[in-house]
Amino acid sequence: MKRITIAKAFTIAVITALTLSIAPTANAHDKGCSNATLKGTFAEKDTGFITNPSPAPASLFAGVNLETFDGKGTITATGFASLDGNGAPQTETGTYTVNPDCTGTYEVQISPGGFTAHAFFVIDDGGNELQIIVTDPGTVINCIARRLFPKGEEPDRDDWRE
Repeated sequence: MKRITIAKAFTIAVITALTLSIAPTANAHDKGCSNATLKGTFAEKDTGFITNPSPAPASLFAGVNLETFDGKGTITATGFASLDGNGAPQTETGTYTVNPDCTGTYEVQISPGGFTAHAFFVIDDGGNELQIIVTDPGTVINCIARRLFPKGEEPDRDDWRE
């Protein structure tokens, strides 16, 4: 009789432990990110440098962009970039992917110049900010993008939950 009671207690404890360990995972998944998290317009500031073939020194880079994410995986941007103090307007078009853990990547084609840039990002501040690093070889460019109309301040504008 004692063995049956111990076995029942053990079974109940295991089921309870499994249930409690699964519940937080389900809740975290419900609050995860997706491409829709980035629906809206962001102001982005870029700083860093681009390496050159030796013995030439690295080129300093700075830029600002107005980026628009459509919530479905497409990004467009307009801005101004400076390389070693020589600046020019630019446009970007491309695609992005957001992971459930609120990290992601994007790839954009930049004009003029006709080249492609790749980046890794982390969504921060409840979807109002992106921490970005360009991942192309020979680049050390860090970017911060802030939502133009942060969620909660302008409920009718750029709300990714719509």
